Amino acid sequence: MASVEIVEVGPRDGLQNEKVMIATADKVELARRAIAAGIRRLEVTSFVNPARVPQMADAEEVVKLLGRPEGVTRIGLVLNEKGADRAIACGLDQLGAVTLASDTFGIRNQKQTSAESVEVAKRIISQGKAAGLSAQVTISAAFGCPFEGEVDPAKVVAMARQLAAAGPCEIVLADTIGVAVPAEVFRLVAQVKAAIAPIPVRAHFHDTRNTAIANVWAAVEAGASTIDASIGGLGGCPFAPGAAGNVATEDVVYLLDRSGLQTNVDFDALVATSHWLGGVMGKQLPSQLAKAGGFPKGEAK
Repeated sequence: MASVEIVEVGPRDGLQNEKVMIATADKVELARRAIAAGIRRLEVTSFVNPARVPQMADAEEVVKLLGRPEGVTRIGLVLNEKGADRAIACGLDQLGAVTLASDTFGIRNQKQTSAESVEVAKRIISQGKAAGLSAQVTISAAFGCPFEGEVDPAKVVAMARQLAAAGPCEIVLADTIGVAVPAEVFRLVAQVKAAIAPIPVRAHFHDTRNTAIANVWAAVEAGASTIDASIGGLGGCPFAPGAAGNVATEDVVYLLDRSGLQTNVDFDALVATSHWLGGVMGKQLPSQLAKAGGFPKGEAK
């Protein structure tokens, strides 16, 4: 049976834009529950300026309390070399660098043009390798920019080629503001996959316009081997107006498992964690499957 890897981004992307401050212990518990459900790669936190993203101010403490779960790759998102130094010092397993497909978004988000973000990401990849860590890189706003609108797919492919030359373990295409539709997702994933082979392509979708779950399927059909998702469907970017939550992990696992693709993640455990997280957040989370449940088992004969 073919398989698709799930990267759980809830502890980082799921929580970073929430206004209510989440206790460090709850962030760690979220990560532990995800791991217990079968997740083997997860974004634990981000090493960014706490003045700009207060929710991530406890990054070092989260990593320390989580420890080193066996068989789990713990990812730390970093935007510059200083953030990479912090992540390396914590003893994380993988660095997650970020580039921007638009200059305006890049300057507002990371104080870097698109080209500058590529150069910084290449240095972060080298920095991680030198420290014995793997490193992956995301191309944010790959399908559209909140400030410039359309993003030329040829630019994204060219960025991917430049980044691939630095030797990341994978390249992530991110629909940061949730504007993509399946047809363009299929085309761009296929183009990038062909351009950077054998480096794998990972995909990251937000459900701002109710297309995320369809985009997941399009990405997988086009050859993406890994999908990002956030338990409960939480998430958003502090610097992208209107960027709603990530596609929910439980929704993605239901889609893929029912389609005959192996995720090795326990759907029922995800739903239970989604309900727990809703209690922590004090609100109902966006996930559809947490509300509806899985496929009905039917009455006993």
